[in-house]
Amino acid sequence: MWNMVKSAVFLGLLTGILLVIGRSLGGETGMILAFGLSLVMNVGSWWFSDKIVLRMYNAHEITPDMLSNPRLNELSRTLEVLARRGKIPVPRLYVIDDPSPNAFATGRNPEHSAVAVTTGIMDLLTPEELSGVLGHELTHIINRDTLISTLAASIAGAITMIANMAQMAAIFGGREREDREGSGLSGIAMMILAPVASFLIQMAISRSREFMADAGGAALCGNPHFLAQGLMKLEGGVNQVPMAASPATAHMFILEPFKRLGIMSLFSTHPDTEERVRRLELMAGGMKGVVRHEF
Repeated sequence: MWNMVKSAVFLGLLTGILLVIGRSLGGETGMILAFGLSLVMNVGSWWFSDKIVLRMYNAHEITPDMLSNPRLNELSRTLEVLARRGKIPVPRLYVIDDPSPNAFATGRNPEHSAVAVTTGIMDLLTPEELSGVLGHELTHIINRDTLISTLAASIAGAITMIANMAQMAAIFGGREREDREGSGLSGIAMMILAPVASFLIQMAISRSREFMADAGGAALCGNPHFLAQGLMKLEGGVNQVPMAASPATAHMFILEPFKRLGIMSLFSTHPDTEERVRRLELMAGGMKGVVRHEF
């Protein structure tokens, strides 16, 4: 519940920044134009998200004739059980031939969704740990996190566009007018800081949705320890074998596919893994009668 509140607050902050920078730098017309352009681009990406991202990573759909493979059959059966528990249609299942262990969910709604796993995660995790990972990804679908990410990206994109328009206006003569009005320095600061602030808030929204997906995934698989153990293994696996992933899609994976160091960790799309594991362990301690579910 708290993470849902945080997501709403962060979206509200993004909207506030858009209104302030839009009126100050772009005027109402500029604000509407920037938001419209950003919305069109991001809605297009959202509508075709499953096709775009799956093609980007050369993911192969698991078809019925491939289920003679025991590992693929077990994975498919687990996904079906968890989807039934989550009361959503069974997403299409894809495999990415990549040694880096990871997984993601995509699609504009539960009826048009897909879950993709790498060969690396299938080799690294036990069936129980994989059930926790699949539960996490299904929770993203249930919570329509692709839509939330699209909305946040649209507002953040509009803020960046307005800041860029203001910079161009300053270059081509707007700076003199601003200086005369005594607002030059504040305008420059806003052009620089607003896009950075909007990006940081966008990352904060992504992190809050990850905590929600962890909790939902743990509930779906029936044991928070499964996901907690899986995340610890994934942390080491990703550090050893980072994935050649696009930063634009990093937020989709269960764990950021590459390591950000130092100050760059502020721009991480995911919470600290130790904190995620700690919350899952607390969740397990509060659940009575936790049992191992066979899939």
